[in-house]
Amino acid sequence: MGFDADRQMQIEAFLAEEGWADARLDWLGQDASTRRYGRLTRPDGSTALLMDAPLVEDDPCTPEMSAEERLAGGWNKQSRLAASRVEAFAAIGGWLKSNGFSAPEIYTGSAPLGLAIIEDFGTQNEFARLIEQGTDEVTLYTAAAAALADLHALETPHKLHGLGRDWPILDFDDLALNVNASLFANWFPRFDTRMRMTDADHATWSRELDVLLERARDFPRELTLRDYHAENLIWLPEREGRARVGLLDFQDAVIGWDAWDMAMLVQDARRTVSPDAHSAAIATYLNKTGKSEADFLERLAIIGTLNALRIVGIFSRLIARDGKDRYRDFLPRQKYLLARNLEHPSAAGMAAFVRDTAPFIFEDA
Repeated sequence: MGFDADRQMQIEAFLAEEGWADARLDWLGQDASTRRYGRLTRPDGSTALLMDAPLVEDDPCTPEMSAEERLAGGWNKQSRLAASRVEAFAAIGGWLKSNGFSAPEIYTGSAPLGLAIIEDFGTQNEFARLIEQGTDEVTLYTAAAAALADLHALETPHKLHGLGRDWPILDFDDLALNVNASLFANWFPRFDTRMRMTDADHATWSRELDVLLERARDFPRELTLRDYHAENLIWLPEREGRARVGLLDFQDAVIGWDAWDMAMLVQDARRTVSPDAHSAAIATYLNKTGKSEADFLERLAIIGTLNALRIVGIFSRLIARDGKDRYRDFLPRQKYLLARNLEHPSAAGMAAFVRDTAPFIFEDA
């Protein structure tokens, strides 16, 4: 995405209005979203982050919107994504902080401008970077799982408030799950022509996807942060308990399932989670919540399958449509994670579909 001179003038005026005109602004790397961050450094060395989220995306979904309106309204409405709105970040972050979690403090912000100045958690302290540098992986994943257990012990909010606006916390419903998982059937065959999709295969896909959605519909609901993985978790060891885990990119939170965030954590598309860290995270979560292991592992397999299908589809689309070849590096791991989830008996129908149309996914795993 490009950032033009008009946007730069908006940013400079915003920083001057909020008392940060004397700060040096260094832009950080941008991810696949329309949002970017920059580090503000004042002459005295104090820092903050500038969140730049211009209103360039389709509007997000509202609670009263019908399925037909969502299908006609674009991806954010269909998927119930926050469209990078800073008020969503402020509302959910404020709720997390009020419950003892380490979300960045919002120093100031403007929803109409899509700008906010937030707390800086520092550099090179993401879980993923620390593990690369030798920090004990099990310690970090255990802390992340414990924080997740604390989150799920709270009453799920349905409406929050940030930067002068209300923000609804919507259900991760059948439509959102369907369009996301269907990225697999729609885009993976375009990326890898070894996958066969005849009209009959499309019919089988729809039937088996419905089976998974129906099973997910019966699972208990929890607040789901949605992007709970090692690139978005910050280690803050000087803090206590759940606050040791700094949280980022939670603006797309929905009312989903415990297994979604656990799948994002231990079935990471961008890094291989060791068996020890995987086991420690699940054991810690189950010990703190007292949930049934068998029930949780079934949820992890079903929700993990839906999530893995989504991610394989997203990566395929990023490569085939957008020319972002760097996502090729992540696909082998993600196909392996899909194959492992499909080993659960509750996913047998979808496993048979994948084995029939794309058997190499199992052969490569």
